[in-house]
Amino acid sequence: MTAACHGPDASVEPTPGTTRIALVGSPNAGKTSVYNQLTGMRARTGNYPGVTVTRTVGTGRYKGPDGIVEFTIEDLPGTYSLHPISPDEQIVADVLNGEMTGITAPESLSVVVDVTVLERSMSLIAQAMSLGKPTMIVLTMIDELATRGGHVDIDAFAAAMGVPVVGVVGSRGKGFDALRRLLAAPQDWPRAPIAPPRDDDEFNAWITSVLDAARYRAPEPDARSARIDRLLLHPIFGTLIFFAVMFLFFQVIFTVAAPLQDLVEQGFGWLGTQAAELIPNSMIAGLVANGIIGGVGAVLVFIPQIMLMFLLLALLENVGYMSRAAFLVDRVMALTGLEGRAFVAMLSSMACAVPGIMATRTMPSSRDRIATSMAAPLMTCSARLPVYILLIGLLVDNSSRVGPFSTQGIAMFGMYLLGGVSAMLAAGVFKARVLGGELLPFYMEMPPYRFPSPRSVALSLWDSTRAFLQRAGTIILATSIVLWFLLNLPTRTAEIAGMSEADAAAHVLDNSIAASIGKFLAPIFEPLGFDWRIVVGLIGAMAAREVFISTMGQIFAAVDPENPTLSLTSAAWTSGPHQGELLFNTPTIVALLIFFAYALLCMSTVATIRRETNSWRWPAIAWTYMIVLAWVGAFLARQLTLALTG
Repeated sequence: MTAACHGPDASVEPTPGTTRIALVGSPNAGKTSVYNQLTGMRARTGNYPGVTVTRTVGTGRYKGPDGIVEFTIEDLPGTYSLHPISPDEQIVADVLNGEMTGITAPESLSVVVDVTVLERSMSLIAQAMSLGKPTMIVLTMIDELATRGGHVDIDAFAAAMGVPVVGVVGSRGKGFDALRRLLAAPQDWPRAPIAPPRDDDEFNAWITSVLDAARYRAPEPDARSARIDRLLLHPIFGTLIFFAVMFLFFQVIFTVAAPLQDLVEQGFGWLGTQAAELIPNSMIAGLVANGIIGGVGAVLVFIPQIMLMFLLLALLENVGYMSRAAFLVDRVMALTGLEGRAFVAMLSSMACAVPGIMATRTMPSSRDRIATSMAAPLMTCSARLPVYILLIGLLVDNSSRVGPFSTQGIAMFGMYLLGGVSAMLAAGVFKARVLGGELLPFYMEMPPYRFPSPRSVALSLWDSTRAFLQRAGTIILATSIVLWFLLNLPTRTAEIAGMSEADAAAHVLDNSIAASIGKFLAPIFEPLGFDWRIVVGLIGAMAAREVFISTMGQIFAAVDPENPTLSLTSAAWTSGPHQGELLFNTPTIVALLIFFAYALLCMSTVATIRRETNSWRWPAIAWTYMIVLAWVGAFLARQLTLALTG
């Protein structure tokens, strides 16, 4: 999972002058590990034309006797068959057959196979070989095969298949020199003299003969994994463990990252002060100090929590737990009329709803895809995390604890739980009341438990963090600059003459273009306890939810540049019946949390639903029902909090 909340550049093309080799393999066969080892950081991502399935292309290099040879690797989506039953599998078939508009078919194929389930993978190998392209086979997890008492003679297997075969261990980089040497010269690969038979009986006999020739012995069942699975997949104990893991997940985020957040915040505060003092022009100084450093910095102070969340998710995924979680939640998803693939999509939405919605393409049923897409934006994504951290920090003191646990961490766990439960309920309502359809079977490869590969975890962490930083350096930066101008124009030079710096800043802010827009819309949100400043933050959040933090940082830094956080906590209503009352009181903070939990503010998500459903109907429905749900939920939460707190 990554946090790439906006579709990557679609113009992803092979490196000119290199051979293009497609990696084909089933999910959890180790294909991505092979790709990462071959390409390292030289990967480029985009989308296939007309669809939002991610296209990943990278450059590999082999240092041979005649110098360095480059080759292009395209990592195709995981598939169990080249006879597609889902849109995701259709993409693979179309690319390999040259039927994808704007993309030529790859010159050669590398079929990546988990050697511990070689017999089951022979069908995919045969389908790839039947395409008539130069083909080789990569056997992964050969170390695990040996550890569990299995065996394969790779040379004999290659001879029986008539194509090159190489064994690798992705976590340790074993076998990759031989693999690179082969990939550098696919024109030299031998071709199978006879294509695999098509008749079922003959095909089964062919598999048996090939495996016998390779002296293949399947591994013994992993007794340790079986014992762990009996606990983790238990309907009761497994569910309790899942919630305990998620609970500790957020405890770690709050307790470990808080000191680092303070350091980052101090660093940006120092940068802002230096910019304000060193830049002679006051307007440019304000733009740099408050609009750029203050705006983007207000979001980047949460980078420790963001990185820690991505790190923990990568560890859980690499150790093999996330696949178990999907299988476990399949029982719950069945109650909503959906199956485990819907949970996989929703789990991806914890990074961002955009890849989560894209992940629905693995689902065979179009009704299930729409129902999941309508619900996935309710999952708590990484863009909500900075907003939640800020609001929970205002609501709960960081020293508050319930026994050994941080109250802030408990509150964050509650927000993620609220998002997950709401998403499942929404998906169930859409499936049962709007779309209908039968519950399809769910099958999923269970990867063995492994010690996380430091390289794989580091690459995953880097990809996710880079995507977040790219958002901060593009969308959030641009929106922060636009908002700074809206918050500081017109300058009212004559009106503020003789005022103190703080009074002048407050006067300009209260009479700015942004204030006019916010005050015009404020009556809609006043029942929720939101004034025009919060409304402006919500408008900015439509570009990216994190911009709410940036906007609040700019507004309250203008009032008190030395201590914007204190200005935020002490902010009061400036007009109307609530004038003088504390703005960020408990009922308003609770209402804001609920509003952000439900509101579909992210326009990239709306655009993705439009592309995936090929209709404006469904994104319009999604945006409308979530905004209404957010307003009603925030209103009820505020009224309930007022009743409880007096």
